[in-house]
Amino acid sequence: MDQAIEFLTRHGYAVVFGWVLGEQLGLPLPAEPVLLGAGALVGMRRLDPGAVLVLAVLGSLLADTAWYVLGRVHGARVLGWLCRVALEPDSCVRRTENAFGRHGARVLVIAKFVPGLNTVAPPLAGVVAMPVWRFLVFSAAGGLVWAAVFVGLGYAFSNQLERVGAVAGRLGGWLVAVLVLALAGYIGTKFVARQRFLRKLRIARIEPHELKARLDGGEAVVIVDLRHPLDFDAEPNIIPGALHLTTTELDARHREIPRDRDIVLYCT
Repeated sequence: MDQAIEFLTRHGYAVVFGWVLGEQLGLPLPAEPVLLGAGALVGMRRLDPGAVLVLAVLGSLLADTAWYVLGRVHGARVLGWLCRVALEPDSCVRRTENAFGRHGARVLVIAKFVPGLNTVAPPLAGVVAMPVWRFLVFSAAGGLVWAAVFVGLGYAFSNQLERVGAVAGRLGGWLVAVLVLALAGYIGTKFVARQRFLRKLRIARIEPHELKARLDGGEAVVIVDLRHPLDFDAEPNIIPGALHLTTTELDARHREIPRDRDIVLYCT
C-alpha cells in the first residue's frame, strides 16, 4: 500500500490523465478507482485538487472528441463497430438514442455514470451532427461532474480508503482472484443470456438477399422499417414500399400493417 501511495504521489497527475484518456477511448481500464485514489491523496495533501480535475476533464474531453469526430465522419458504422464489442449489442445504441431523443445534449452530462451510454453517446452526437461547440460544452461539463464526484468521494473517505487498501494488501492474490472470478461470472452470464436470445430469434430471421429474392419474385411481403428517428435522419434511405414507424408507435399504428401476408421487420 505504501508503495502504491508513493507511486501515485510521484506520478499521480500523469496516471489520472492517461488512465481517464485510455478508459474513455475504450480500453478496459476503469478510471473510477484511480479518481478515488487521487481524491484520497488530495485529502492527504499530496495532490492538488484543481490539477487533478483539470487533467481528468482534459483526458475525458480529448477521448470524447475523438469519438465525436469518428461518428461525424463515418456515421452509423462507428456505432456498429462499438456494438460488436459490447456485451449487449442489440440494445447498446437503442438506450442512447432514446436518451438523446428525450434530453438532447444534456445526456452528455450524465453519460459517464451510465455503463454503455458512456461509450456510445460521443460518437452518436457526431452521427446526428450536433454542433461542435454544443458538444464540447456539454461533454466538458459531464467530464467535470463525473471527475468531481469520484475525486470528492475519495477526498471525503480518504482515511477509510487507506484502511481498505491496507486490508487489500494483506489479502494479496486472494482479492485479485475473487475480483477476476466475479467479473468472469458477470460476463459469462451476459454471454449465455445473449446466446439463448439469439437461438430463439434465429428461426425468425431472414437475410437481406433472401428478402430481395422474394421481392424480385413478386411475393407480397410487408416490410416495416423500425429504425429510431436518429438513425433514420442519419441515413434516410428506405427499402421501397416499406412502412416507417418506431417501436413506440406500434401500439397506435399497428392497424396500418396488413395481417394477410408475411411481415418483415428491420432496424439498425
